[in-house]
Amino acid sequence: MCSRSSLEQEFFKKWVPGLQICSSLAKDMSFLERRKAIKLSADVAMATARDGKTCWSRALIANASKQEDKKIIVRTILGSEFERLTKSSIGSVVCEKRVRSKKILRKSCTTIRRVRKIRKSAPNRVLASSIAKRLVKKRTQVMKGLVPGGESMDEFSLLEETLDYIVSLRAQVDVMRRLANTLVLSIP
Repeated sequence: MCSRSSLEQEFFKKWVPGLQICSSLAKDMSFLERRKAIKLSADVAMATARDGKTCWSRALIANASKQEDKKIIVRTILGSEFERLTKSSIGSVVCEKRVRSKKILRKSCTTIRRVRKIRKSAPNRVLASSIAKRLVKKRTQVMKGLVPGGESMDEFSLLEETLDYIVSLRAQVDVMRRLANTLVLSIP
């Protein structure tokens, strides 16, 4: 993970061309369309600032580059990197699942055997355990829906990607806030 300030700088550099294209297209757009275009440009700039090194950034770029009406914004932001990032994105939206070693597999089988023994002896503990598992499963499903490309990730990858995505979103919000404050201060 890179530092947040360098991520913010990279995001801003990538976002400026997107904002310029949005302002040039603004004459033909409604307010809602303009808002969607600005959000798209911010998301693609944020994913590009990560240089396609994370699953969520590749998934975001792939989803944005699939739609013809959004391709001009994506192409402008990516510039010379368009071919490289869209080609690598399409093939790698599905992130590889982690290969688990035999040792981990054996431990999980041992754990399952222990759980079966406990079930027979302590049904209340198992009930609490199954409720907790269902809650974790529900929350994992929600998280998979929130993180771009999360549907195809295992739980460990999902946590890593979510943390990285949150850091990137915070950087995006900070840059947008600074830009808005600068614009407000420059208006007489």
